[in-house]
Formats: sequence, C-alpha cells, structure tokens
Amino acid sequence: MAGLVLYTLNVSAPCRAVELCIKALGLHVDRKIVDLLAGEHLKPEFVKLNPQHAVPVLDDNGTIITDSHAIMIYLVTMYGTNGSDLYPMEVVSQAKVHAGLHFNSSVLFPRMRFAFEPVFSSDTLGISEEKRDYVDKAYQLLEDILENSGYVAGKGLSIADFSCVTSISSMMKVIPMERERYPRIYDWLDRLKTLPYYEEANGGPAELHGAMVAKKLQQNLKNAKQS
Repeated sequence: MAGLVLYTLNVSAPCRAVELCIKALGLHVDRKIVDLLAGEHLKPEFVKLNPQHAVPVLDDNGTIITDSHAIMIYLVTMYGTNGSDLYPMEVVSQAKVHAGLHFNSSVLFPRMRFAFEPVFSSDTLGISEEKRDYVDKAYQLLEDILENSGYVAGKGLSIADFSCVTSISSMMKVIPMERERYPRIYDWLDRLKTLPYYEEANGGPAELHGAMVAKKLQQNLKNAKQS
C-alpha cells in the first residue's frame, strides 16, 4: 500500500496547519513538494487531483482529500485515538471546532490573501493602510474569541488552533501586532510554541514566508525605480 501522500509547500499556511496535525498524530507521510511560483499546481496531473489547483492535497491510497480543514478532520477521524481532543466527537465540542475552522477559512486566511497576494501577482509596492487595518480587525476578532478560554475552540488544543495559528503567524511577520494590545493572542501563541513539533511545522516556515513577502516587496520597489 502506498500510504499517506501529502502534496504540500511549507511556506503555505494551510499546508503548515496540516503539518501540525500530522506531527500531533505522529503519522508517517510521504511529502511531494508543489512549487507554486513555478506553476506546478497548474500542471494537468495536479489539476486532476485538485481542480482548484491549490495545496495541500492528501492522497490516502487513492482517496483524495482537498482543503486543509477537511484534511485535518479526515486525519484525526481516521488515524487519531477515540475521543481525540484535536477533533472531538461530542457534538457541542465538535461544533466549536467547526466554528474555529470556519473563522480561519472565512476571516483570517482571506484577509491574509487580501494583503499578501497582490505582492506576488502584481507590482504592488507595499501593503496599504486599508489592508493593514483590515488585518488588524481580524486580530481583534481573535483576541475576543480567546477571552473566555485559552484556545480557539475551548479549553484544549484542537485543529482549529492549527488553522488559525498558521494564518496569524504569517500575517504577524509582515503586519506586526503589539503584545500590550493583544495579550490573549500572545499568550495563546506562547502555549502553542511549547509544542515539541511547533517550530519545525510552523515557526521556521512562517519566518520563511515573511521573508519571501519582504523580499518580493523590495524587488517590486527596485523594479519601479528602474522603470
């Protein structure tokens, strides 16, 4: 049997969320790197796997799962222990995890794309105040969510934290937040950073993502001066 194959790219926040889940579960996965900047996600063989031509994609012996949120639910359900807090089976707890996942998919990740995608797809010279304010409002929403518990979906770690932390850590590298203004977010980040697999799965790659955005902005500025 081929086992689990993950099509991924570590600078991608959704891919990093899946990496956190994989490492939390202790799974062995064969990783196939998809270079988005080189257009590998647009090749026919990849589009056949995912018509949305996006990573991550999981291949479990021919069963194809797309979208990081769906992949994490699948992995914990299929390979986690019964009653795993990462994705609990109890209805109310599970609903809270779903709410956290949807908060990432409908608020955090879209705002990150809104701010960063034009840097790579056009010659934009910076991130506007409008976009910075839009991201800052997302920070405040997460700060409010964390008011009554130490984690996104309650009092324990779940896959909702994996999704949200990858988006937040990516945005923070380019659009910083002050600890005094967002103490709950920083406390939450400090807790997640104690996970033995955090740095490898998200810490280092998030730094790399931030450096890529900064480098592309510098290149865009250089190109503008030369034109």
